[in-house]
Order: sequence, then C-alpha cells, then structure tokens
Amino acid sequence: MDEGLPTSAAARAAGVSRATAYRWLGEDRQVLPSPFQNFAVTRPGSLSLREREEIGFQLARGQGVRQIAVVLGRAPSTISREVARNRVYDRYVPSFAQEQTWARARRPRARKLDGLALRGQVISMLTERFSPEQVAGRLRLEHPENVEMQVSHETIYQALYVQGRGSLRLEIATALRSGRARRRPQKPDGPRPGRLKGMVMISDRPPEIEDRAVPGHWEGDLIIGSTSTKSAIGTLVERTSGFVMLLHLPGDHTAATVSAAMIEAMIEAMNTLPEQLRQSVTWDQGREMAKHQQITMATGMPIYFCDPHSPWQRGSNENTNGLLEWSPKVGHLI
Repeated sequence: MDEGLPTSAAARAAGVSRATAYRWLGEDRQVLPSPFQNFAVTRPGSLSLREREEIGFQLARGQGVRQIAVVLGRAPSTISREVARNRVYDRYVPSFAQEQTWARARRPRARKLDGLALRGQVISMLTERFSPEQVAGRLRLEHPENVEMQVSHETIYQALYVQGRGSLRLEIATALRSGRARRRPQKPDGPRPGRLKGMVMISDRPPEIEDRAVPGHWEGDLIIGSTSTKSAIGTLVERTSGFVMLLHLPGDHTAATVSAAMIEAMIEAMNTLPEQLRQSVTWDQGREMAKHQQITMATGMPIYFCDPHSPWQRGSNENTNGLLEWSPKVGHLI
C-alpha cells in the first residue's frame, strides 16, 4: 500500500486474499498513505518524476521544447504546458512540478458531513438505530427545501467506513444494525455458480403484487445465528399488512439440515393460513430454497426469486430482519 498499489493488487503481492487485506487495513485504522510519499507513482498518461528530471536537465543544457519532446517521445504541447505551469523564479524545478501535479490531482473539497448541524443530526439518528438509508430518507422529509441538510446513504457509509478510516466515530459505526465497524468487500457482479433449478425470477412476478393492494403475498428469508448458539430462524412478512411469522429451525447449520427444516416449517406455517392468504412468496437465491418446488406443491404458493445481491427487492423482509437483529444474540438468536 505504501508503494501506491490498490488494495487488490497489494493483496496479490502479499499472497493473501482481498478480504484478508481489507481486514488488516480495517484493524490498522490508519489513514491511507498520501501520494506525496512516493513521487515516482503517477497517473496513467502523466509525466513521471524521471521525465521531469530529464526536462530540467535538457533545459539546463539550453535545449528547446521541441527537442525535449523528441527525446521523451512526448508532444511539444505537453512539454510546453509542463514548463509554463511549474516555474519557480523563472526556473523549472522537477521536484516542485511533481508535487504540484499531485496537489492538483487530489482536488480536496469539504465533505458534506463536515457541517455541524447535519453531522449532529446524522449521528443522533444512527445512535437511535436508524439505518443510513432511513437517515437519508428522514432528512429529505424533514428538510425538503434545504439541500444542505440532506445527504445520501452512500455518503454516510463512506464517512463511517472509508474517509480517513471513518470520519464518524468508531462507536457510531458499531451502532449500525449490522454491528460491523468496517465495510465488507463487494462481490463481483454476474451469475453465481450453482443456481437453483427451476427458478421463477421476480421480473416474472405478476404486476398486481407490486402495489401491495391484495393481501396474501409474502417475502421470506433465512437468518443464521452465531456458531456458538447454532440457531436459525426463517422470517416471513406479509407485504400488505406487515404481519410477521417466525419459523424456528432446530439443528445444525449445514445446508441440508437447514433446507429440510425450512421446508417443513414453511409448509406447516403456510397451511395454517386460509387459502386467500397463500398467494405467493418472494425469496432470495439462498441454498435453503434448493427444493422450492416441494414447498410450492405442498402449499400451492409459487415462489419468486430476487436477482443476485438485490436485497431491496424484498424491502419489507429486509427491514424486519434488521429490527430482529437489534436484539443481542444471547443463548438463542431471538
């Protein structure tokens, strides 16, 4: 990292995974090294320190701009701009030119959360267990005409996890529903191996489900507890009323055990409801739904699957899971 390498490249050079590199970086909790620590590292296309030293040497010999351009294999206009922008007392200084280049490239600007009023309100909401998404939405409602008191949820995440190893205090980061003090590396986009067979995607879901006017359409998910508790529950949320059903899943954490318990619990729970409240279920692509056809055959409810890495497509269920996970996991998950 001190040599200017990105985190992924530094991880490869160190022979560790990218996740391990992020963990080491998070545990260190230091500001990333400034580019001024190594002037030899340049942006693609810009002049290097060695080229600038050559420019200074050739100018001292009395060479012109076009002659220097031929030596370096650069356009004459590039050399001309470089010399004109980086003169000190009518003399070109390579080290000063390199420093000025990095200073211009950084373009420092004030952060949105540097404002005391906005920062104080964001911290207050986070400590009250609002998610960054809820904070951003609430600020838009409370200050519709004042853009200085509005902020996006991504800006809040950046302040918690990225800027200067978190410009918001560490205890605020741990107050998030996830309880994490550092951000997880994002997985690459694209299809995942081992997709479930016979999936019907959410894009094929009937449009009348979207407006929540008709009850009986559910969103579901699986929550796994810590390895010490060996607990797991299934959550089902009815989209219209917000009614929640919790499915206790005894046993270990293996995919086969959880899948079998989930199937049994869902069939038992859904068959206690009247037929008009058993319309459909929307789920993510977790392996616990490997035998989703069996649930559909036993309950008569079609199961629709969200796109990969798209939890917002089950917004009601995700919000419920966040509220459930507020409780400390002591003995059992809930």
